[in-house]
Amino acid sequence: MGLYFRQLLSGQDYAVGDPVATQMVNFSYLIGDRESGEAVVVDPAYSPDELLSTLDADGMRLTGVLATHHHPDHVGGSMMGFDLVGLAELLGKHPVPVHVQRAEADYVTRVTGLSATDLTPHDHDDVLEIGALRIRLLHTPGHTPGSQCFLVQDPDGDKLVAGDTLFLQGCGRTDFPGGDAAQMYHSLQQLASLKGNPTVYPGHRYTDAPSAALEDVQRTNMVYRATSAEQFVSAFGG
Repeated sequence: MGLYFRQLLSGQDYAVGDPVATQMVNFSYLIGDRESGEAVVVDPAYSPDELLSTLDADGMRLTGVLATHHHPDHVGGSMMGFDLVGLAELLGKHPVPVHVQRAEADYVTRVTGLSATDLTPHDHDDVLEIGALRIRLLHTPGHTPGSQCFLVQDPDGDKLVAGDTLFLQGCGRTDFPGGDAAQMYHSLQQLASLKGNPTVYPGHRYTDAPSAALEDVQRTNMVYRATSAEQFVSAFGG
């Protein structure tokens, strides 16, 4: 009993053989409360049917979706000439609330074709309860205006699902439309201030390790070498 948490790598654990999934190495996450059987999926691009099947095989039922941001490799939509399945296809078969950061809602509707009524917008530090599980929704702009991270509160050690805000090495690009390097600096500092040394679970597997303690990420990740927003923008703003 207790926390249900699965980190699944696209192109390997699901969407096997999909060339975009294999190239992009996205992570999707299944998170829930074993006692109630309720669970959410984070960023269900490429093969939502397989993610739902995994939940079913584990005796869990989907009650919601958490979206870190609107890019198609996370929520579905058109990218690089490919049409990626994601939120729209999942909701067509299993309608559940889609929890987005308020500043990201319009972007998600445009990319996925969903309507505003399909989305549940949130503000910074809202808490989503999944059975007895509590997940803090942290607004971390920089990669996109409404990027968000999820702090899964666990007595055995909190887990930070960081999307494309923070990787184990590097951070999300800020040169895409809506990106902002100064905002990214402040978002990274916000994550660095989290208490309890949570384990960081990124949105892509760009390192051999799939996760790492936040203190280790701060110590080894070059994005934490900047000591001011000006330094960060100079180093990483391009």
